[in-house]
Amino acid sequence: MSDDGNGAAPAEASGTILAFLNEVAGGRRLLETLRARIDAGAEDVALVAPQNQPMSGQIVDRDELREAAQSRVEVTEAVLAEFGIDAVGAVMDPDPLLALDDAIRAFQPSEVLISALAETRIGVLRRDLIEWAKSTFETPITHIPVRIDDDAVRWDVTHTLVVSTRTVASRGLIDALKKRAADAPHRYTVICPRSGGIEREEVCERLARLLAELYRSEIDATGQPMSPEPFAAVQNAIEHYRVDDVLICTLEGQRSKWLEEGLIERVKGITEKPIEHIEASDDVAAPEIAMAPDPAVVVGAERGEDEVKSEDDDPTEG
Repeated sequence: MSDDGNGAAPAEASGTILAFLNEVAGGRRLLETLRARIDAGAEDVALVAPQNQPMSGQIVDRDELREAAQSRVEVTEAVLAEFGIDAVGAVMDPDPLLALDDAIRAFQPSEVLISALAETRIGVLRRDLIEWAKSTFETPITHIPVRIDDDAVRWDVTHTLVVSTRTVASRGLIDALKKRAADAPHRYTVICPRSGGIEREEVCERLARLLAELYRSEIDATGQPMSPEPFAAVQNAIEHYRVDDVLICTLEGQRSKWLEEGLIERVKGITEKPIEHIEASDDVAAPEIAMAPDPAVVVGAERGEDEVKSEDDDPTEG
């Protein structure tokens, strides 16, 4: 079984490659691995995510776990579409073990790529997800680390937390992030907190556009729409991730609710890390390949529940 963590392409690939998105949307390493599998002969790509509460780094309201899982699938699906890769997506059982078992039964993959943190333990028995999968399934398992161990201790890489929602796909923000990375190595964690006037599906598409633009420039980044209010989202990210600085992006030329509520001052009160505020428009940078992914299919628990929508209609946030 393959579990070298580097996603090296086999001499040949076939059938369906299943990507299991345990906590966040797949990053550049997952994209590169899937492209290599397609080049080696794989025919289809399936993306699945459990409706689970992330172990760290994000706050997800219990009632919004399904939407969080859908976002992981749809952001990754949209990024792949930007690179000409068609994929199908599904949201599975809240228990990652059951979700992975259901996904393998449903898609009959030739290989499973598990996109997860370097060490992911789940369930009451705190089982290691990767080791459990290797010992349980005959299907080859490859671990694609979301955040790479040696990357976390490389002090020449600046880890920037980017906070943006409406402006996340703007040319202004994309250019600012590319410039930073051109000046010195950067790794971006992008969070898109609740913002009035924009639906979750549109946030997923915009975030995917940003990630695809960064990946084309070989810049590492991960991201996901988040359910909590902006300050809670930033606070949780700072507590759980390596963050060297924070970049908050709001709409230019308009009243920003984030600023009115003192987001920058509140963040300064919980960290000594440098905080930069920039403004950008809510335009969407043109993609090289314009494809809209199909909505993720919900499979398993909580099927049929009503969608959870933001009660805030103010369109003037970041």
